[in-house]
This record gives sequence, structure tokens and C-alpha cells, in this order.
Amino acid sequence: MEEEQNVNKNSRRQFLKQGLIAGAGVAAGAGLLTAFVDKSIAETGEKVKVLTTNGEIMEVDKAQLVLPRVTREESHKGIPGRKFVMVIDLGKCKNARKCVEACQRGHHMPKSQEFMKVYLLQDSEKTSPYWFPKPCFHCDNPLCVSVCPVGATFKRSDGIVLIDNERCIGCKFCMTGCPYSTRVFAWKHYKEFDEDKEPYSPEASSPGKEGTVSKCDFCPDLIRVGKIPYCASACPMGVIYFGDVDEDTVTNGVETYQFSELIRDRAGYRYLEVLGTRPCVYYLPPVDRQFPVDRGFNDLAPEIKDRYKETPYVQKNKP
Repeated sequence: MEEEQNVNKNSRRQFLKQGLIAGAGVAAGAGLLTAFVDKSIAETGEKVKVLTTNGEIMEVDKAQLVLPRVTREESHKGIPGRKFVMVIDLGKCKNARKCVEACQRGHHMPKSQEFMKVYLLQDSEKTSPYWFPKPCFHCDNPLCVSVCPVGATFKRSDGIVLIDNERCIGCKFCMTGCPYSTRVFAWKHYKEFDEDKEPYSPEASSPGKEGTVSKCDFCPDLIRVGKIPYCASACPMGVIYFGDVDEDTVTNGVETYQFSELIRDRAGYRYLEVLGTRPCVYYLPPVDRQFPVDRGFNDLAPEIKDRYKETPYVQKNKP
């Protein structure tokens, strides 16, 4: 136990100083994260802790933290020296849906669109149901990239798969090519997109333009300032861990683990591994669950609750 605690402390320190924040130096150019703080914006009083590129913790007003906007060309390259990974602990999930809501707010999405979806699964009639959050898997062998006829969908050097809405022609080949159904199509124009006056970048947190496809992007604009994705930081149960495979470290913002040990010791797996897509999202099996599945139905809107009525094997009276 003492050894595990030391590993957690040491890996967290290494993660903060050498991990995700290393990418911020590329975006900042001058070096310090203060380049992303706009003092002309009125303070709200809500403080957030961020990291400078030299590993120092800095507290700024949440409203004044301006996310970096890289060019289209830079967004295609990715953050040098990084290989991002996500780990989802199914034993902790109770369908609080805070991950979904935070993702929608962060990407200025309407309630009708979800990049992160939470399913209710039950593997057989004799096994117990469990909640299953599903983002884009950012596969190392992404079928969506191979079928896109115009190169709008692309995979970066850091493992992130993005969509360039300026190139997307809305053919939906990527939607049919994705075996995980993680993409959404923008059937109409959203005025939130008009408010985005900066030059367009595939890393921008905005909904897809009308007639184009969009999806979970691992929040690369947050990663560049040393933060974890919206879904990971918003989850009250710490279900979602995010980190770097090469650094062998993942964190949910509170706990930090060595990625390789966590996957090995908790029997981590990748969803539908047989497809050969090599996802960058891993799952920890739903054992020693902290919450009964039924609690996941509490406080759900009727239209959300109705989604789970047709889950195979799940008794119809549970929702």
C-alpha cells in the first residue's frame, strides 16, 4: 500500500511537470501560460488552477483563461512527443451524466447532440447490467480516416483523431465506417457557431457546421493548457482518467496512476478489440461497483430514461 501511494505521488508529480503541460509550450511560444490569461475580462471570482510550461501551479480567474487557437495546419500535426489515452472505470459509473453535460457546454453543443454517450449494458441474461460511457475511441487504425474521400478526418501524431469542418462535405462515409457510432451530423445551423469569430481550427470547441460531421475530440484545446478533457474533470465519481501512454501516466484530476499497472492489475480491455481498430480508450471491468445500477435512473429526464427501455436482458420495469 505504501509503495502504491509513493508511485501515485511520484507519477502525479512527473505527470504535472513533464506530461500534458509539455504541449502548452508549443502553443504558447513565449513559454508561460500567462499568455492565455486575458486580464481585460471581468473576474467572476471562480478560480482554477493551471500549470505554466515550467511546471509551476498558477491560479487564475476561470473567465480570464482563454484557450489557445492554433491554425488549421498546426492542428493537423498534433502535440509533439505525446500519445494520449483514456481509461474509463466502469465500477465507478452511476450515470450521473455530468460528463455529457460538461462536454456539451464546453463544445457549445445543443442538448440534442452528444459526443459522450452513456449506455446501459448487460452482457447476458444471467449477468448484471452496468453503465457504459462511450466517447470517440481515437483508434490507432481508424476506419473513419480510411473511408473519408476528402481527407477531412485525420489522425495526428499524438493519437487524436479530428475532423476538419472546412474540408468535410457531409457525405457521411465516416459515420458508416465507424463501427462504434460515435459521430454526429449537424442537420441544421447553430447560431453558437456564428459567435466564434476567431479563425477556424479543427481544435476549436464549437459544434459542427451545418451539413458536416463532428465528434468527441479529446479536448485538444484544454490539453494545450495542461488540463484534462471536460468529461474527465466534470465526473464527480472520478470515472474517467486521461493521460499519456509514453509517460505511462493517467489521472482523473484527483488520483494519478501508472497506466500500464492500472490496466494490468484491473484487467483493462478495449471495446470490440476483435475489430482491429486499436482504440486509445480502455475500460476497467464493472467489478466492486460503488453504486447500484438503479441509482442511475434517478433524476433523469423522461426522454433520457426512455433510451434504456430497450436494453437487452434488462427488466422493463427497472427504468
